[in-house]
Order: sequence, then C-alpha cells, then structure tokens
Amino acid sequence: MSLGEAAQTDGGGRQLRLPEPFQKILKPLLGSGDGAGRTHRAAIFAFLIRVVSAGIAYFSQVLLARWMGSFEYGIFVFVWVWVLILGGLAPLGFSTSSMRFVPEYRETGRFALLRGLIQRARLIAVTASTAIALAGAVSLALFGHMLADYYLLPFFLILFCLPMYTLIDVQDGIARGYGWMDVALVPPYILRPLLLIMAMFGVYAAGFEMNAVSAAGAAIFACWISAIIQTVQLQRRVGADMGSGPRSFETDLWVRTSLPLLLFHGFVLLLQNTDILVLSRYMDPSQVAVYFASLKTISLVTFVHFAVGAAAANRFSAHNVRGERDKLQYAVRDAVKWTFWPSLAGVVILLIMGKPLLWLFGAEFTSGYPVMFVLAAGLMIRAATGPVELILNMLGEQKICAILLFTSAGLNLALNFAFIPEFGLMGAACATSFSIGFAAITMAIMAHRRLGLDCFIWRRVPA
Repeated sequence: MSLGEAAQTDGGGRQLRLPEPFQKILKPLLGSGDGAGRTHRAAIFAFLIRVVSAGIAYFSQVLLARWMGSFEYGIFVFVWVWVLILGGLAPLGFSTSSMRFVPEYRETGRFALLRGLIQRARLIAVTASTAIALAGAVSLALFGHMLADYYLLPFFLILFCLPMYTLIDVQDGIARGYGWMDVALVPPYILRPLLLIMAMFGVYAAGFEMNAVSAAGAAIFACWISAIIQTVQLQRRVGADMGSGPRSFETDLWVRTSLPLLLFHGFVLLLQNTDILVLSRYMDPSQVAVYFASLKTISLVTFVHFAVGAAAANRFSAHNVRGERDKLQYAVRDAVKWTFWPSLAGVVILLIMGKPLLWLFGAEFTSGYPVMFVLAAGLMIRAATGPVELILNMLGEQKICAILLFTSAGLNLALNFAFIPEFGLMGAACATSFSIGFAAITMAIMAHRRLGLDCFIWRRVPA
C-alpha cells in the first residue's frame, strides 16, 4: 500500500488522510508502516504538541512575569521548582518504569499484569505524593523561620498541587508506554498552562492582587482540573484497548525496577533545578526571575529531545524484548539524528531572537541574555547524544544511569555553590551547562561499553 493509500494516524490512533501533494513531501519523514515509520509519526505528533505547548507555557510565564513583576514572579519560581522536584520524586520511579513494562506486557499478551500495573502505579504515586505534601506542611510549620517570610504562604499553598501533579506524571508514563501521545502530553503541557492563565486572569478580573500567593492558588486549580481530565481520558482508552478483566501484580519486580529509576529521575531533577535553588539562597527573587526567564527561553529547544524520547521509548523496549539487535541500533541512531539537528537549528534561532524574547518578560530581564549562550552549550552536548538516558533505562541499565546522574548532580551542586557567590547568574549557567554536558557524555560512553550502542551524533554506523 502506498503512502497515498495508507491512512496516517495521530498519537491517539485516529485516522487522518493527507492530501496527495503533502503525502509526497512528507513520505521521507513519515516512512512506512514499520516500527521506524510509526516512531517518526509519533515523534512528529509529539513534536507538534511540544511546539504548541512550549509556546503556551512560555506565554504563560511571560504573562505571570508581567502581571506580578520580577520580585513576586521570582518567589513563585522558587516554590514551583519545589513542586517540580517533589512531584517528580513522588511517583517513586513508576512514571518511567511504566514506559518499559506497558509495551512489554502488551507485546507478550500479559494483560492481567498490565491492568494491575496501571492500577497500582497510580495508587502508589498518589499515596506517596500526599504523604510528601503533609510532611512538607509540617516542615514549614517547624522550620519555616529559616525561609524569608514572603516564601512561606506561597510554599504552603503550592503543596496542594503535589497529589495531582504526581498523578499526571505517572499517567504520562503509562500513556507513553502505549504510544498515546495525546493523552500523555496534552493535559500537562497544553491544558495545565492554559488553565493557569485562565485562573490568573480570573484573579485579575476579580480585582485581587496579582502576586505569588494568587499564582499558587491558580496552579492548584490548573493541576487538579488537568489531572481529572487526563484520568478520564486514560481510563476510557485503556478500557477500549483491552476491556475489563482480572488483575495480577508483580509489585516486588516493579518496585525493584522503579527505585533505581526514582534515583535517576531525582538526580535529573536536581541537575535541572539546583541552579534555581542555590541562586535563591544567595540572590533576591528579582535576580532569580531573570535567570529563570533566560533558562526557560533557551530551554524551549529541549522539547525536541523530549518529543523524540517520548515517541521512541516503547520502540527501544519492544526491539529489546524481541532480540532485534540491528533494529535497536538503527532506532538509537534514528533518535539521535532526530534530536540533534532540529535542536541545533532551534538553538541558533533562539540565540538570534534572545533579547526580544527576554524583553517580553520585562525590560530588566534582557540582562540575562549572555546566560543563554552558556546554557546553550550544555544543551547541545546533550542533544548530540540523543535520549541516551532513556535508552539506558529502557534496556535495563537504570542502575548505572542513576550512578552517573548522581555524580553529575553532585558536581552540579558543588559547582553552583562555588561559582554563584563569585559570578552570580553567569556562575549558575556555567555550573549547570558543564554538568549537563558531563552527564550526557558519560552516559553515551556507558551505553557503548555496556550495550554496544553508538549514541554520539558524529559516529557513523552502517545502516
């Protein structure tokens, strides 16, 4: 069947027909109906979602900065980073392990285990996140005097986001294991920031003060509504895929697999957010806001890395389960190529447009423009190795991946404390960029040594 006769599908499995001229143009990209073709289509769909979501998320941050001013915006950035860290840890690694087990159980027809995994992963995640939120509230009551007063109330309120933020995260992993990019990506990356903007506009229309407290309340509303909608979508889709039936559980196996992934994800979060936390220790919220705006601007390019990894994760796992070594290597090289070249183009465009983009946040934010160049170096090294951390995790090397990320996170923490007091924002950028590059290179070397896979963009491997 030719591409003109075949129906293309989006991430949710709905059929789409492209006009013949567009099919001819897109044929080299979309490929055939094999694994590579399906991954290309899923990557394109995930890529489009991430393009739209990146624009929405960026626009929402611009609005928050404009509405609240740099000081209040910096306060909100600090407390929201804690949601990212705690909410990323609370799934206890199930958000990543689900991407491995879901395609494995579907491939082998073990649907009772699949039903059990979906139920138990969500239950564990919500229970753990609720416990973390309660522990956080108690810690604020006991040790809140160690923080500046303006952080306390926003910090306390933002804890109410944790259970639903965590539920979204673990359901994201389940949906990506199925290859359902719409269920995985739309609620957290499109719906949630839109709801945040709507809630803040409601605060403005009602005449309340636009500050970090009102932003924390808006974040609670956005997290809970988007989590409920995603849950309904996922339940309907899972029911249509395999129907009702018995559940069985391999909880010990799931926990043993997930805990190293928890360490992996925790170290990734520290690697990504240590700069903000350490900056908040030495500098006032206005400077933190400038750095965060620069980071968010250049990090727009990371949606390429995310989209390719989201689309290819189940393909890595499936090829590994089937013992298809050559196809696995090709899938890895394909993912690296699709990550690096679009990322390079994106970085060039963002650096050219950097100052005007930062000006959208406010005139004072343009002082962070030099920071973007330093951060771009680390992001491009990471892009040159593709989704290597996902490759290690999907192929059973989660322990060594966690060790490498632990080393990189520790290095990042040490460098931030060493550089920020002396060099300020530029010191934070240098520490973060160096640590990201170090993590990417060491993981690519380990993927070659332990798995025999070539993950560097500049290595030529026969097709």
